[in-house]
Amino acid sequence: MLTDLNRVQVLSEALPFIQKFSGRTIVIKYGGAAMKNDLLKSKFIEDILLLSYIGIKPILVHGGGPIINTWLKKVNIKSYFDNGIRVTDKETMEIVEMVLVGKINKELVTLLNKKQGSAVGLSGKDGKLIVASKLYNDPNNFVGSVKQVNIKILELLLKSGYIPIISSVAADEHGQSYNINADTVAGALADAIQAEKLILLTDILGIMGNPSKPETLERHLTIDQAKKLIDQQVIVGGMIPKVDCCIKALQGNVKSAHIIDGRVEHALLLEILTTDGIGSMLTM
Repeated sequence: MLTDLNRVQVLSEALPFIQKFSGRTIVIKYGGAAMKNDLLKSKFIEDILLLSYIGIKPILVHGGGPIINTWLKKVNIKSYFDNGIRVTDKETMEIVEMVLVGKINKELVTLLNKKQGSAVGLSGKDGKLIVASKLYNDPNNFVGSVKQVNIKILELLLKSGYIPIISSVAADEHGQSYNINADTVAGALADAIQAEKLILLTDILGIMGNPSKPETLERHLTIDQAKKLIDQQVIVGGMIPKVDCCIKALQGNVKSAHIIDGRVEHALLLEILTTDGIGSMLTM
């Protein structure tokens, strides 16, 4: 149990970070266990509210793969994946947009506002926040990439004290909807708005030298070190696009990128407001 002195020490340790990051923007990609587990979801919402109350400007970006899978099963549409990316035909795209924009996004907005937050839900379509382009040549696969970002609507919301919550759906210049990887969207937005930090919540500790040994967690990495770990096949599989997303953001306007374990209660606060953090931080 924490004693009164322990509590004061915790607050004292957080003070320099509050002073440093107050007024700064942090883009957080939300997903994995933190989205599926009700307790973790509640703690995550509390973290976002606290960050907002101390003057940090959080922007949330979310996907929702497992929940999309559930709804596709309900309407008897099979899921297909190519190298970990969902093949999104016309019927699948309709369900993806309904679930991400109409269900998950509004649930998160409601949870934040229910706890006295001021959240606004958006998709990439709103205010032309994101202009999408086709990622593959297949005319029947509506997986997209980020072609252009217009941060004007985000700047207006942040200036007015709102917390933007963004689903990773956008349209191209012709109005065609696309499903975009949420990590990709978070990285592109963080770069465009010149965020202090980009934080990706995952279901693993972070970048590890040996995935079976928690003690090999890499706490601090430069871009060159991260690229070397990819070349050495230490970073493999689904972690590669996450690390690539971080590298691209750092090569743009983001000061630091973090890959953290969303299964840990209050993971955001531990990463942002403590000296050691809990995950892997990448910098230039």
